[in-house]
Amino acid sequence: MCAPFASPEIVNYRPRLMVHRPMRSSFATTPARSRNMRAITSTNNRSTERKIRAHLAQLGIRGWRIRFSELPGCPDFVFPAARVVLFTDGCFWHCCPRCGHVPKTNTGYWKRKLLRNKRRDRAVNRELTLRGFKVLRFWECAVKRNPEQCLRRVIRSLRSRSS
Repeated sequence: MCAPFASPEIVNYRPRLMVHRPMRSSFATTPARSRNMRAITSTNNRSTERKIRAHLAQLGIRGWRIRFSELPGCPDFVFPAARVVLFTDGCFWHCCPRCGHVPKTNTGYWKRKLLRNKRRDRAVNRELTLRGFKVLRFWECAVKRNPEQCLRRVIRSLRSRSS
């Protein structure tokens, strides 16, 4: 006699064979990956830009502009009077030495992409410095961990450039 919970479907159950499919080499071909990448915004990031903006406002620091597109690299914050620019760099996209990483899939593409980002950051820093700006860059993890320390650097730069 069968156990009371053993229906014919359960008794005759045969597990389906799992077919191993190789991973696709291009992330752009999968709709899920495309959706994921589209969701990552480069501006108005809650963990970095909004946090810095809130602290600047809270401290009463004025005279800054957001995403000033007329300068190379479109800095996140610009203090035109003091000639100070501020970038809040995402740890993944800008290769943070503390927590940045290269994805395990499609590593060749990602290594080239992230290296181009680093080179572009250096070129933007050079260009802005040649134009007379003080360039500050903060890692996303540093802003999350200790925003006050980042703001102290901003205030110090603003004071030194204003005198």
